Order: sequence, then C-alpha cells, then structure tokens
Amino acid sequence: MSLSEPPPPVLALRNLRKRFGPRVAVDDLTLDVPAGSMLGLLGPNGAGKTTALAMTTGLLQPDAGTAWVLGADVWRDPPAAKARMGVLPDGIRMFDRLTGAELLRYNGLLRGMDEAEVATRSVELLDALGLAEAGSTLVVDYSAGMKKKIGLACALIHAPRLLILDEPLEAVDPVSGETIRQILRAFVSGGGTVVLSSHVMELVESLCDRVAILAEGRLLAHGTLDEVRDGMSLQQRFLGLVGSHDLGEETLTWLRS
Repeated sequence: MSLSEPPPPVLALRNLRKRFGPRVAVDDLTLDVPAGSMLGLLGPNGAGKTTALAMTTGLLQPDAGTAWVLGADVWRDPPAAKARMGVLPDGIRMFDRLTGAELLRYNGLLRGMDEAEVATRSVELLDALGLAEAGSTLVVDYSAGMKKKIGLACALIHAPRLLILDEPLEAVDPVSGETIRQILRAFVSGGGTVVLSSHVMELVESLCDRVAILAEGRLLAHGTLDEVRDGMSLQQRFLGLVGSHDLGEETLTWLRS
C-alpha cells in the first residue's frame, strides 16, 4: 500500500443477503467501516439491522455475500475474524448461573488469554462499569441494565479492535450510560472501531461520527454524520428516507377530553 492510499476498512461487507421465506431481511448490503470510527446503524423495526449484524459476526449464515474483519473472512476463517472483534448481541442468552466475575473469567479463557491477565482486566472492567459489588452475584439476578453492562465487559475483555454492539444502552440508567459513552469514546480514541445499532437518534448523533440507515433490508444512506444529515437533524433526515406514519386529526379522538 502506498502512502497516498487510505488504509483498508476494519469492517468490509460485500453484497450480504438473507431471506426468511418470502421476506428478504437484508438485500445486497455493501458497507465499509474505516478504522478509528464509530458508526451508528439506524433503521425502523424490521429494517434488517440485527440480521445484518448477526451475519457480520458469524452468528447467522448469509445466503450470499461476504464479511471481512481486518482482512479475515468471517465465514471462511471464523477463528481469525472473531478473535479481532468483541460482540454484544441484543437479547442473547448468557451463562447466567455464573457470577459476573466468573462469566468474565470464562470469556477471557475462551479467548485464550492468560488467567492472571483475565483476573486483572476483570477487576478493572467491573469497577469501570459500576459492577464491582455485583462481581460475586449470579448474573441471573442482575437487572436488564446490569446484564447489558456485563455483556459489554465480556466483549471488551480481550481488547478487540472492532466492537459490534446491538442496542448497547437499552435499559441502562443515565449514569451507567454516560460511563459506557466514555468507554466507547476512549476505545475509538485509542484506534478501535465501533459499530452500534440503536433506535435512539440523539445517542447516535451525539456519539457517532458515521451513520448508516437501513430500511426493508436495503442501505438507504451512509457516510459521515454530516453527509448523512445533509443540513438537517438526523431525525428529520431519517424520517425523510424511511417515511413517517401520519395519524391524522380524526385518529383516536376518543382519547381526547
């Protein structure tokens, strides 16, 4: 690579496609995510965001297309690709009969890490995420927000270069949410790359420097935050692309006093 050429993307998706019966969930998705960026993946319910991320991370076999993580093909070389990323899927089942500390230890050893390093990083992660006092508590007894935080800790423990997060701040209280924002910003500042899916426009607009918008499985817009907004707020741009549902003045009139 010459000095004038940009570095290859950390995440490269090419023509990803997935069908469930007659419905095309993801339709020919091609997307690059450059190093050191934080991309917000937006779309209405059923847009294909979770399906796209599942194919990207090796959780769901695509019907067609490819995904590369730092040059490793997710489906031809899964160990190499998965070693380079940390994943927080939405709604995934955990080994919740382990304590928080045990779950982190399990994930670290599964990643081939040295046990002493796992122990050190676990203490730091639990403390940073406000889970120090819950480290000896079974995950089954965690709240929804606490489960999000321990899931993020598991995704971070092996210091990946790419984080893929599906609704990472859902059910998280504002204080913990700000802590997670700080961790993600520091991760990107250190050269890491983040892809996060969210329904919260304000979160994406305040945290991400790149945006991709999906609807009905198709990529409608992507680029830097300013390129996608095109002079509007992200909410306005999003509704302009995917459409909005106007209730009309006569709808639910019985709710009015």
